[in-house]
Amino acid sequence: VQPNNYSTFYDDQRQNWSIMFESEKAAMDFSKEVCIAKCNSSPVLDSVLYQDLVLGEGQGVEGGDSLEVAYTGWLFQNNGLGQVFDSNVNKDKLLRLKLGSGKVIKGWEEGMMGMKKGGRRYLIIPPAWAYGAQGVAGRVPPDSTLVFEVEVRRVKLVKECSGSDGQSVSSRDSPAPSPVPNSDGFSAD
Repeated sequence: VQPNNYSTFYDDQRQNWSIMFESEKAAMDFSKEVCIAKCNSSPVLDSVLYQDLVLGEGQGVEGGDSLEVAYTGWLFQNNGLGQVFDSNVNKDKLLRLKLGSGKVIKGWEEGMMGMKKGGRRYLIIPPAWAYGAQGVAGRVPPDSTLVFEVEVRRVKLVKECSGSDGQSVSSRDSPAPSPVPNSDGFSAD
């Protein structure tokens, strides 16, 4: 994925190709289909597959960074998207998480590393990296492969210090605004 609706890739002979799409939506839809094709062509899905849809700006997130995320999750069924089992896209509240804290499934921890503020990514997560053999009662059947589209809306970097003017500045140079800690316990502890 490149800015201005471009995607670049190379084929099995290592020849580079670029495609320009008519819209950002067309580029994202193509990228999603590429990710699904990668999943369907792998004999065994034993790690998280991901495909960037929008790159975002600033520093890539690392373990310990706090994020606010909009997402939609689908069951992967019949070699493609099945039913939506969870989403916060049309809700007022974003999901707040701290990467590396173990509060979300392992596939998210792995698949979101390196994302940037404003970035969108497509994740295909095998059962062992999701809810495994137990599933989630009434929502995710046991041994389900999951698909998520995630967008990082806010980032609070773990490494922060105070600047000479008393303002909080990030030692990792991110232009991302830091969300204010509130009663939800969202902090850079």
